[in-house]
Formats: sequence, C-alpha cells, structure tokens
Amino acid sequence: MIHKPLRMTIFNHKGGVGKTTLTVNIAAALASQGKRVLLVDSDPQCNLTSYLFANDVVDDLLDHSERPDGETIWSAVRPVYEEVGDVVLVDPMLTPIDNVLLIPGDIRMSLFEESLADSWTSCFKRKLGGFRAVTAISGLVQSVTKNDAYDYIFYDTGPNIGSLNRVLLLDTDFFIVPVACDLFSTRALSTLGQTLKRWYVDWRTIQALAPDDVYLLAGTPRFMGYIPQRFKTYGQAMASVPSGFMPMVQRRIYADVMSVLRKVEPSLSSGSVSEARLGQIKDFLTTAQKAQEQGVPIWQVQNGNEQHKSEALIAFKAIARAIAVRSMKR
Repeated sequence: MIHKPLRMTIFNHKGGVGKTTLTVNIAAALASQGKRVLLVDSDPQCNLTSYLFANDVVDDLLDHSERPDGETIWSAVRPVYEEVGDVVLVDPMLTPIDNVLLIPGDIRMSLFEESLADSWTSCFKRKLGGFRAVTAISGLVQSVTKNDAYDYIFYDTGPNIGSLNRVLLLDTDFFIVPVACDLFSTRALSTLGQTLKRWYVDWRTIQALAPDDVYLLAGTPRFMGYIPQRFKTYGQAMASVPSGFMPMVQRRIYADVMSVLRKVEPSLSSGSVSEARLGQIKDFLTTAQKAQEQGVPIWQVQNGNEQHKSEALIAFKAIARAIAVRSMKR
C-alpha cells in the first residue's frame, strides 16, 4: 500500500499572525518525532525560503529560476503559466532541519497568481487549460512525493484570500488557523469561514462540470484546529492577553469557521470547539527573532533565552503530537 502524505496549510488571511514561523517550528517538531516533511513555499513573498536560507542563497535561486535548471516553484509552474507545457519536476532542497525539505518560493509566483483568476473562470467553461493551471501546484507535489516518501506536506500561504490561496486550500487535507492575540486577528475570522465555504461550493460545481479523466483537486479542506499565539506582530511587542479574550476566540472560531463549514458539509469540521485548540504559543520575544535570523526552530537558537527554548520545544512537540493524532482521522 502506497503511503499518501497529508497535505496541510496553516492559514489565516490576516497578516502578522505568524504563519511562516508556526509552519517551520511545527514541521521541525514533527520531524523530531520521526516524520518526514515537505515544505512548499507558495507565497510570492518567499518568507519561508528566506527563513530557512541565507540571503545570498535565496538571491541565487531567484536569479536562476527561469533557467532550465531552475529550482523554485516558479521553475516548475512556468511552462503552465506560459501555456507551453506541463509542470516541470523540481527536486526539493535539503534544509538546515533534519527530515524537512523545501520547494523554494519565488517572487514571480505573483504572475502565476494573477493568471489563476482567469484559469478559475476557464474551469467553469470546461477548458482544459484552466484545469491544468488550477491543479499545477498540486500536480507538482504529487510528482515530487510519488517516488519519495513523506508524511506531511505544508503549504506556506500569503496573507490574502486570493486565487493562489484558493487552489492551495482546496488541495489541502487539513488546515489550521493561527490567531494572534489581538482584536484585528479575531475579526478576520468573520470572513474566513464564508470564504472557504464559497471556495468549496464553487469547486463542487467545477468538479461536476469537469471533463472525464481530468486531474482535480480534492476540494475538501477540513478544519483541524486553531493555535493562539503571541509572536510579535509587525515588530510591535504584544501586550498581555486581555481577560476574557481566549473565550471570545473560541466563540469566534465556532461561529465563524466551524459552524459555517458544517452547514455545507459536516465532515469539513468535526469535533467540539473545546477540542479544536491544538496548543498555545507564547511570545518568545527576541528568541523567536533570532530563530528567524539563524534559520532554525526556536528551541535550537544559539545564545537564546534557555527558558524560552525549553518552553518552545515543549509547546511545539505537543502541537505536533496533536496533529499526528488528528491526522489519523482523515
């Protein structure tokens, strides 16, 4: 029996909620527990690639991404964007974290994102080119994992509800919502569930219209849970969490995400809201900043606060265990 890796996205269209930092540290925690993880930097801002590699390495990747030997996600999907061929296979790069590999990001993915809006419309018209573009990243991941075993695939997304994130979420088995401890972050939840609902319903229509034998996205992004976190947002220190804030987050998660998804398809959000919290990440101050500068998980930072490192290891390993348990229910 061929093992199918679980495709996951840490997603909230609100910026500054720590998606990339959470992705790296959760991937590292899963890897420390014997799992093999593939990270896909789908965000045109390339934050995930920049976290894991030095600037000169990132610059070299971007400078060569349009050559035949390019190594970025743009190198893979460019033929589809230019309508001259299918996805080109690129080999994932080894990262500084054992058992964590990366398909590097590329700022040119902003071009691909712009084209996906028209490709989505083309799918409603049953045009094969539209389906080829919409499923390009999914097909790349399928090719990469066909002959190389992985346990988890994580897509890193940008802070928006655009056409690129739409195809990524629809290719996701489970998504996790990060929530920064500020009112702006929780207010963003009010549109998150409705957006996912619309994407899901539209894709069901496209699936019904699709020609036979066309590769399709799974189209069933299930809510796994949420993670409150207190990383610094936009360079500003977090204040203490107001009294009653966490119960409010729980109410918003249920009303704006879980209940909305259940109305269109119960399997998209199962379990109780009290079980939905996967863990909680505190503000690790300069230790988290040093982790980004050094390209390592928070608990491996050199010259970092030892208490923060210890707490981060415990917190992220607990989240990794929760993910492993819940992913068995797919």
